[in-house]
Amino acid sequence: MLNKKLFFKPMMLMVILFFVSCTSKDQLRKMLSEDPTILTDAIDKNPGKILEALNKAVRKAQEDDGKKREEDEKKQLEEAYNNPLKANIRPDDIIRGTKGAPIVLVEYSDFQCPYCTRGFTTVMELLEKYKGKIQFVYKHLPLEFHPQAEPAARYYEALRIQSADKANAFHDAIYKDQGKLKNGEAFLKELAKTVGADMAKLAKDVASEAVAKRVKEDQEEAGKFGFQGTPGFILNGVPVRGAYPVDHFVGIVEELKKRGKITL
Repeated sequence: MLNKKLFFKPMMLMVILFFVSCTSKDQLRKMLSEDPTILTDAIDKNPGKILEALNKAVRKAQEDDGKKREEDEKKQLEEAYNNPLKANIRPDDIIRGTKGAPIVLVEYSDFQCPYCTRGFTTVMELLEKYKGKIQFVYKHLPLEFHPQAEPAARYYEALRIQSADKANAFHDAIYKDQGKLKNGEAFLKELAKTVGADMAKLAKDVASEAVAKRVKEDQEEAGKFGFQGTPGFILNGVPVRGAYPVDHFVGIVEELKKRGKITL
């Protein structure tokens, strides 16, 4: 027998849909209001058929939801091709790859986010694949439930003030061994020493209002573009929300080429 306590509430709507072809909603609502045992009796007597109808309805709902999501994504992508987003690339932002290259990739990331390690791998592959044709800018979107993300972002920015090479080495080392972030600021300091930081200057800059403001600016820009999770990317104005594989980015580049938006 079907366990009514487990299935009654989630099945209610589906069972109503099961009967609606031969009974109007108002009639069915009145019947169930007057005698709820109609529903429980139906479940008791025909559990197999009702479960089959429920599973069919769920599959149909999932298919419809999937199609709607796909259509929404296509619309959003088309909107982005026609009205590209424009990230603010500051004069002193670190450019990896080739400055002035036609492919411009901006990432909004969280040093402690496990999905951002996938994003790091994808970015490195794209820098290699489009060598000489791509420029990459790393920005910050530290999420509040990752306690080491914001401190790591400040250390990165403080190192950027000293040297792009030191900041890049710091960035790469974290994503290659992200688990060590659990050791907190001790790990960040140790890593900063390893990449050759001036530790006295670093301590001052990490605590500075200018560095905190810079991280905040990146967060606000990410929010303006609708990025709530990480990683988020903007590829020549086209948003990519999540840690998609390289092929997804290559597909966008090819579409941009086809539309005459970039020339490689």
